[in-house]
Order: sequence, then structure tokens, then C-alpha cells
Amino acid sequence: MAGQGSAGAAATRGGAGTVAPLDGWAVAVTREEGRWRAVAMERDSLADLDSAISALRGLRSTGAVLGLLDVDDEFFVLVRPTPGGVALLLSDAVAALDYDVAADVLDLLRLEVPDEDEADDDPWPEGDLGMLADLGVPADELAVLVEEIDLYPDEQLTAIARRCGFADELAKVVETADA
Repeated sequence: MAGQGSAGAAATRGGAGTVAPLDGWAVAVTREEGRWRAVAMERDSLADLDSAISALRGLRSTGAVLGLLDVDDEFFVLVRPTPGGVALLLSDAVAALDYDVAADVLDLLRLEVPDEDEADDDPWPEGDLGMLADLGVPADELAVLVEEIDLYPDEQLTAIARRCGFADELAKVVETADA
């Protein structure tokens, strides 16, 4: 994975090797016996995809496990461990030009980082749009939510959580993290 700066708690952005702490939040949600539970993930999950994946695998739930990363209020990443690997969705592939965690997502998806000249294009998602179909969000609905450029990433994640049925649990964790 790409280098993450000091102690894995920062990510490159702005080019020229600048490193700054990231804003945002990382939340893990699990579904056990029909009930959702949400917990805050370590902040280094915002900059280090391996940390996020390891934390989610460590939850060892018999039901669904999903990580939601709101990175720097610029884009989001959905991470869902699967028996054969991990399902990923990056809301804005162009973010890989400035954020190592976004570049790491593209790397795991075996996709190239977009060219600099594509940075002026509208953002586009990359990854598994069908990853939440079993949780009530079919691929076409997830595509609509991800491509809604008038919403901030936290608003998009809240809409996704509402459709899956864990919006209240997510809100409690995010409010606590912001306090």
C-alpha cells in the first residue's frame, strides 16, 4: 500500500509531498440476529486501507460487516470483508490523485489512478456497486446515491445507512466522535 505519512495517521494530499491529518470519520457496522451495531474505528483507518480492513476482519461477526469511511469530507469508501477477499467502493476515483487511501482502493481493485487531466472531470465511482444488494440497496440505487454530487460524503453515507436500516446507530457513533 502507498505510504501514509507520520505513524499512518495522515495522508498525502495537495501534492508535492505535503502531509496533513485527515478530517472525517470511520465507522464499522455489524448485523447480528437482525440487529445493527455501530462502533467507531480508529482514525488511522481514514488514511490506511489495510488498517480499516484488519479492523473489520477483527470484528468476527456471523452477519454482515461493513466499514464506512468519510475521508476529509471529500469522498467516501465502503469496505466489506468477504470470504474470498474484500468488496470495495470508492465514491470518487479522482481522489486517488491526492489521497493515498483512495489510491490504495484502486490498487486493490487493480485499476489505474486517473491521469491529472481527468481531475477536472466529474467524479466517478469505482468498485462493487452491488456490495449492499443483500442489505436492501441494489446496485442501481447505490449508483444513484454515489453519483449524487450535490450531497457531501457524510450525507451520502447517511442515505446509504438509512436504506440499509442502521442510520440511527451510525448517527450516534458519528455524533459521539464529533463531540
